[in-house]
Amino acid sequence: MYKLIAVDMDGTILNEKKEISKRCRENISKLKEMGKKIVLATGRPLRGIIPYIEMLDLLDDDNYVVTYNGALVQNTKGDKILYDKPLSLDSYKELYEVSKQLGVNIHALTESSVLTPKNNPYTGIESSINKIPVVEGPVEDVDTSTKIVKVMLIDDPKKLDSIIPLIPQWVKDKYSILRSAPIFLEFLDKSVNKGAGVSIIAKELGIKAEEVISVGDAGNDIAMIQYAGLGVAMANATEDVKAVADYITLSNEEDGVAHVIEKFML
Repeated sequence: MYKLIAVDMDGTILNEKKEISKRCRENISKLKEMGKKIVLATGRPLRGIIPYIEMLDLLDDDNYVVTYNGALVQNTKGDKILYDKPLSLDSYKELYEVSKQLGVNIHALTESSVLTPKNNPYTGIESSINKIPVVEGPVEDVDTSTKIVKVMLIDDPKKLDSIIPLIPQWVKDKYSILRSAPIFLEFLDKSVNKGAGVSIIAKELGIKAEEVISVGDAGNDIAMIQYAGLGVAMANATEDVKAVADYITLSNEEDGVAHVIEKFML
């Protein structure tokens, strides 16, 4: 019996209008009545998903979220931290040098803003999605007390496709590298991924891996899909995600998450 479902946000539980359907909201309400858990697992910061947490009535002491792709695992109120593994300012500086060598844009997320040495449309998208301000300025001028949670190479999808094979091996050895969207390539601490984040929450709640369902659509969802007793890919997922999934559901435009809940949990 499945007791917890972890779901990615963009491209998964959210449709293309960034909405959670009425059908999905009703199914999640039924899960709550049954004592089962819904975990939002996202690359976004907590403040970027608070409206959805409130919409699903999950804002309390006993519900948890995976944010920043697993770099920060906390309860939905944000006052109980289960796991916190940020990067460092030095990481931002060294990855900035890599971005210059590869000729792509870069930004870094703090807990309250997105930092970039050069404003660009992709940082604007990040700012808009998460409702956080853009702070533009030289990397070397960032205050040493700044907490860098993750760093992202951001650019046209074809450009990111072309530079991924050129990323130096030492960078691959040092960081967890995740493609969260066609325009986003994320760099986190080597121990960080959504699978580790979901497992931390499951252990906190006394739930076994085989009692977990994880649903996603992009490369940053692979670890949690592999961790779960039932790993689910959306119909709109990338091929590498579908390759590791146990089940392929409908697309995010066709209520794929609601379908999974109905089929396996209700």
